[in-house]
Order: sequence, then C-alpha cells, then structure tokens
Amino acid sequence: MPIYEYRCENGHLFEVMQKMTDGPVTSCETCSAPVERVYHPIAVHFKGSGFYNTDYGTARRKRETDASAKDGADKQDAKQKDKKASTDSSSSSSSSTGTAD
Repeated sequence: MPIYEYRCENGHLFEVMQKMTDGPVTSCETCSAPVERVYHPIAVHFKGSGFYNTDYGTARRKRETDASAKDGADKQDAKQKDKKASTDSSSSSSSSTGTAD
C-alpha cells in the first residue's frame, strides 16, 4: 500500500497509508482543518546508452572527426609548404644578390 503525504491549511504534515482505491483524506488528524495531498517530484535515473549527446551517431561523428582532422592536416601541410617555398625563394634571391657585389 502506498503512503500519501497530506498538508493542512495550518501547516501540519502527516502521512497516511491507504489503498490506491481509497478516497483522499479530507481533514487534518491534528486540527480537523481541510487538507491537500502533497506531491513530490520523482527521481529519474537514465541508465544505459543513448541518453547523452556523445552516445548519438557515433559512427557519423567518427567520420566527421576523421575528415576534419585530415582537412586540418592538409591545411597545415599546405601552410608549411608555402612557408618553406617563400623561405627558399628569399634565401636564393639574397644569395644571388650577394654574389653580384
């Protein structure tokens, strides 16, 4: 049998063990004032996979991560090649002007 919590208008709290088919209590056990049932939020526990953002679409996310890592590596390689080419051209031009003197 479930236990229901009630609160009267005067602030008294009490619990009553009743069948689910029994009618609600209407008066306080202490002062006979009208009562209302007190509701509490239930505790919800999400267990298992699929409840977090990281659990959804793991295959697609892996493909996207791999693709972005490859694109990032390609861009980094291109920057290094450009930098190396500009360094080589500037050193060759300075050495050619140095021999002309």
